[in-house]
Amino acid sequence: MKILFIHPSFPGQFKALAPNLVQRGHTVHALSRTMEVPPGWGGVTVVPYAPSRAPASGVHPWAVDFETNAIHGEALFQRALTMKAAGYVPDVIVAHPAWGDSLFVKDVWPRARLGIYCEYYYRAEGADVGFDPEFPVRDAGDPCRLRLKNAANLMQFETADAGLSPTRWQADGFPHLFRDRITVVHDGIDTGAVAPNPDARATLNGTLTLTRTDEVVTFVNRTLEPYRGYHSFMRALPRLLARRPRAHVLIVGGAGVTYGAPPPSGSWRDVFIEEVRGSIPEADWSRVFFLGNIPYDHFVPLLQLSSVHVYLSYPFVLSWSVMEAMSAGAAVVAGDTAPVREVIEHERTGRLVGVFDHRALADSVADLLADRAARDRLGAEARAFIRANHDLHTVCLPRQFAWIDELADGRG
Repeated sequence: MKILFIHPSFPGQFKALAPNLVQRGHTVHALSRTMEVPPGWGGVTVVPYAPSRAPASGVHPWAVDFETNAIHGEALFQRALTMKAAGYVPDVIVAHPAWGDSLFVKDVWPRARLGIYCEYYYRAEGADVGFDPEFPVRDAGDPCRLRLKNAANLMQFETADAGLSPTRWQADGFPHLFRDRITVVHDGIDTGAVAPNPDARATLNGTLTLTRTDEVVTFVNRTLEPYRGYHSFMRALPRLLARRPRAHVLIVGGAGVTYGAPPPSGSWRDVFIEEVRGSIPEADWSRVFFLGNIPYDHFVPLLQLSSVHVYLSYPFVLSWSVMEAMSAGAAVVAGDTAPVREVIEHERTGRLVGVFDHRALADSVADLLADRAARDRLGAEARAFIRANHDLHTVCLPRQFAWIDELADGRG
């Protein structure tokens, strides 16, 4: 088949699926606004496109996202027309619809079967919005803004033949009118590449070398912000460091903002460092390392080194990082929310605490650091769960291939 992927920053969630479809003999193209990979990456022909204009000033604030979606959709539409004029006609299109890029693709290739990646549907209640009492929603019109923010998703329900979602919680957030067409299959965790390594080690600042015999606590986010529980983690540090004087804390993440609003000034990283600075002796700060964003080939050894991995988040898209930590055999302490409970069962595949209960978080991590047998048991159960349910090669790719086949023959 001729298969076309659409993702503004390809490969995104398709980093395993697209090249593996090439290996199965399909001809695979991708349309991307940013060339994060070479044009022939993984055997995929990556075709760039770019918006011809920026959003206008003075647009109604509720409609800013919709106008941006239309601009993205027009840019892809024009690029697709040139591909069609050159004779390219896909059999199957797989698109991430969230930014509007694929809004008009069926107007170019109406007979192509379209599957959309259903990552997230915004809700005014029951998910991320309003979850954190420290940052309440103050604009009564916020539900209206979110309704319009979902416009790209809603409009593509009309043209899409099927949907794919990585978790049940994410799929169930979509309206009933499309939910029956969504298949739940995770993107997949390469449990062979992300596996326990008893010889894992890391050297920090060129002087301190940590191994699996040390107490290592890891916390990972793309950016350090309240959306992913950074404030709760930092507030747990004084008690955790006091209880475990030999523990080292490795924090991965940038200082910007990915999901939520920025602070009034500076960065959330520094805001919460300053909040707890006086509660942590200077000597203990020497055991806390902010590593910034690190390459993936450094990230995996970090998880393999971890004694306890902490994952906190508002109810939102489940991060790959927590599942990779489980695959690496780390004992995980995670915030107790619905998406997390799909992979963490308390005292079986990890431990759950309230997202904002930083005292319970500190005690849960400290107790695990003191109990090697419990860490080993939870880590082994976590890895077994990921291998059985989310392994890339034995579980997820076969199910994704089946979804593509069903989409192509009209059963999707």
